[in-house]
Amino acid sequence: MKPLVISAALLFSLSTLCGVANAAKLEDVAPYPKAEAGFSRQVIHLPTQKNEDDYKVQIIAGKTLQVDCNKQRLGGKLEEKTLKGWGYPMYRLNKVSGPASTMMACPEGKTHAEFVPVVGDGFMLRYNSKLPIVVYVPKDIEVRYRIWSASKQVKQAVVE
Repeated sequence: MKPLVISAALLFSLSTLCGVANAAKLEDVAPYPKAEAGFSRQVIHLPTQKNEDDYKVQIIAGKTLQVDCNKQRLGGKLEEKTLKGWGYPMYRLNKVSGPASTMMACPEGKTHAEFVPVVGDGFMLRYNSKLPIVVYVPKDIEVRYRIWSASKQVKQAVVE
């Protein structure tokens, strides 16, 4: 009877851990700090994948601006921080610069609303469905994301 009790306890512990990993509320995972004044905390919960090493997450931070025919970009650097006492990663976009633009001659008065992304370092992250991706950004910045996956085809390099 003892092995059955130990197995049941182990199964309960594992199910509890899995529940925490895929928790709907951030507070159920860890005590991530609230956003400071002028910032917002945005969270991404990733679905479980079969082989998560074959995936990456691209953070696409930006804002919707009125633009003309030129390509617009904002600048910034997404920095990884560690949640003290837990060792979990969290990310912060401290400052956003721009917009920078190409200088094409556009038809007068032809503007439209478009999402303008922040480009810079640190926006491609390791895929890990066990923890949420927590991003602190200035209040006027929106966080979107894209999931990238590796091709099944692996090619051989040529010795030259």
